[in-house]
Amino acid sequence: MSTRVTGKSYGTVPAEKQKAMSGLEFVQGLVDGTLPLNTMAKTVGYDIVAVTSGRVVIACEPNDTHLNPAGTVHGGLSTILLDSAMGLAIRSTQDKGFGSTTLEFKISLVRPITPQTGLITAEGVVLNCGRRVGTAEGRITDRQGRLLAHGTTTCLIFEM
Repeated sequence: MSTRVTGKSYGTVPAEKQKAMSGLEFVQGLVDGTLPLNTMAKTVGYDIVAVTSGRVVIACEPNDTHLNPAGTVHGGLSTILLDSAMGLAIRSTQDKGFGSTTLEFKISLVRPITPQTGLITAEGVVLNCGRRVGTAEGRITDRQGRLLAHGTTTCLIFEM
């Protein structure tokens, strides 16, 4: 079964509201449920579970809705989790009035993921963040700490 996020809502946060918050305040709102998670989180079944400035953790429990034709979890799940964790890690470092968006990312799938893998976590950590560009790395691990996938991203930072 997918990670079920109880007590949280789904949708988008209006741009004016986002503009009035720092990136850390924005991501903290996603973690504590005062802001809605995006609808992709509902579709895939993930939750944003932790944030500090420059670091975000997302949890998901793969299930049979995530499978590819070969019977393992589609690489798209790892892509979504890593893009979200790394991008939000960069967002968590932004001042009020600034946002960011992914310019490019690369991932490597190290081990197959199946529904039997159980809960997995994606951790995004900022490597460098300047005025216009931020970079981050991410790792997906299982409950035993085994590396399942990893990646890097480059994000554009912009004034909202």
